Amino acid sequence: MARTIIPFGPQHPVLPEPVHLDLVVEDEVVVEARPSIGFIHRGLEKLVEKKDFQEFVYVAERVCGICSFIHGQTYCQAIEEIMQIPVPPRAHYLRTVWGELSRIHSHLLWLGLMADGVGFESLFMHSWRVRESVLKIIEATTGGRVIFGTCKVGGVRRDITADQFSEIRKQLDKIEKDTREITNVFLTDSSVKDRLVGVGVLSKQDAYDLGCVGPMLRASGVAQDTRKLGYAAFKDLAVEPITRSEGDSFARCAVRCDEIFQSIDLIRRAIDRMPEGEIAVKVTGNPNGEFMARTEQPRGEVVYHVQANGTKNLQRFRVRTPTFANLPAMVKTLQGCDLADVPVLVLTIDPCISCTER
Repeated sequence: MARTIIPFGPQHPVLPEPVHLDLVVEDEVVVEARPSIGFIHRGLEKLVEKKDFQEFVYVAERVCGICSFIHGQTYCQAIEEIMQIPVPPRAHYLRTVWGELSRIHSHLLWLGLMADGVGFESLFMHSWRVRESVLKIIEATTGGRVIFGTCKVGGVRRDITADQFSEIRKQLDKIEKDTREITNVFLTDSSVKDRLVGVGVLSKQDAYDLGCVGPMLRASGVAQDTRKLGYAAFKDLAVEPITRSEGDSFARCAVRCDEIFQSIDLIRRAIDRMPEGEIAVKVTGNPNGEFMARTEQPRGEVVYHVQANGTKNLQRFRVRTPTFANLPAMVKTLQGCDLADVPVLVLTIDPCISCTER
């Protein structure tokens, strides 16, 4: 059978950011996918030579717009480990609250894009309507909507008052109710199931061997979540990974939907257990050493390798983002799929290309 190479991207209606795939097809079946990335490389890792280690928190937050806070938090955790800085317990809890709010707004953004990808435009609008409520909480507590700017080496820059926590709890109740309605429609709709169930199956062994992370890994039955390491306040909050065994596109969607409600529950428990006290400690001196910090982004585990030499500028800064880790699995799931299923399969890894091409 004759083979044809069909380009997918870098501009495509389902792609929020540019990625290019050369799809080798036989008739309407994809037999091979060759990814090409690098359209928006920004050279952020090079900036360690120009920004001191304190200023670099702002650069780390801009690795990705959607999950910016956790990027900044991960970087701060690496520096704090190198310098042995005792971060106040309240700062750990505040970081956890903002990190989980970031996860909720990221998953709702993805849910809207996925709904639009399968032709469910009204669900796209409803998902982003609920996401707006999350962004308003973030704006009220940090001053920003996407880039928070509240994390710093040694703690956080802002506190959240008791009145604000009370209002957040009220808003979370409404967000949970609205999200439950949206996800129930999405996960029970027959047309959505026809597009997702049994499509792009990734076995548990393949997910493990290919180094998957996040919902992509957990949807194939591997109960791995970096939050179980106990960083920030997660050492006090029991986090059990949400898993599915099917490993198909529907399972990956279901895991993300369930994680929204898990994050809401984690925020409530963090608010209930919020300790009193300082939100930051004074940082003196320069870091000298190296450390590899790991946290759980909305898309999966992110790894920060930071190397310092005792000066105000870092010697080395390296990030491995979850989308980068999930690209091999995406290529694997594309093999053997119908050409019409390619956009849906790309969306099931929740691609963040600017993260990948920092």
